[in-house]
Amino acid sequence: MLDRILLSINKLPAFPATVQRVAELLKNEDYSVNEIVAVIKFDQAVTANILKISNSAYFGVRQKIKTIHDAVVYLGQQHLVRAIQTASISKFFTNKGYGDKASELWEHSVAVALMSQILSRQMYQQENSVLYTAALLHDVGKLVMGEYVQDASKKIFELVNNHAYSFLEAEEEVVGINHADLGGRIAEYWNFPAEIRDAIALHHRPNLIDPEGKVLISLIYLSDQFCLTMGIDGGMDGLAHRGFSEVTNKFQLRESDIEKCMLMLLEQLKQANELLRIVDK
Repeated sequence: MLDRILLSINKLPAFPATVQRVAELLKNEDYSVNEIVAVIKFDQAVTANILKISNSAYFGVRQKIKTIHDAVVYLGQQHLVRAIQTASISKFFTNKGYGDKASELWEHSVAVALMSQILSRQMYQQENSVLYTAALLHDVGKLVMGEYVQDASKKIFELVNNHAYSFLEAEEEVVGINHADLGGRIAEYWNFPAEIRDAIALHHRPNLIDPEGKVLISLIYLSDQFCLTMGIDGGMDGLAHRGFSEVTNKFQLRESDIEKCMLMLLEQLKQANELLRIVDK
């Protein structure tokens, strides 16, 4: 099973070059609207999804967006990057993971990505597009693994429920790899930078990275844990993971801070209907 899973990575479609190209163009404050439109319009799937989500209340655009040119003009630099990332990544959420609907895993992934930005603003007074990408893709390993472990899922559950295994430990015992490690390998196949690969691979095990490199991983770990606690789990693993209180302590988060962030996420999810609906139920 492990061999088949690892070989299947090579059959994945390439990650859309549109995202990287637009991100490069937007690094220049004097970016050309026409140049960005020219890059986006040749990717029909991404174009369609951008137009679907651009009018979401989440982005707060007052004008009706009808064309890619409108999106580039009215969304602004930060929102445009997020819209393109979301539109591009959503097209991979077509498979079931562990018997769950792709739309449920997508909702969880979007929620974790939004929470990562809430935490980044709270702690560092800024948002982070690299963090958003890593958070949106943190469970991408489930999309691949879910196709292979339907029969093995009962044994995984049995280890979790009756033998005090964490979900990752049970996956490793039964399959030979866990979904987070598999996600890191997928990110490597897509030529993502090391910080994104590590953040995906270690989002359940932030204790395994050098303290100096923990910020991105820790924020995704916290975002994921908060969403799981809120019941936005997107999978059968739920809260069957090891907790690391030192991560919460590292950021000196009080209970009131956590509750505030959760309330902010619930409000943002209400405004993000179009983002959630671009993956079919």
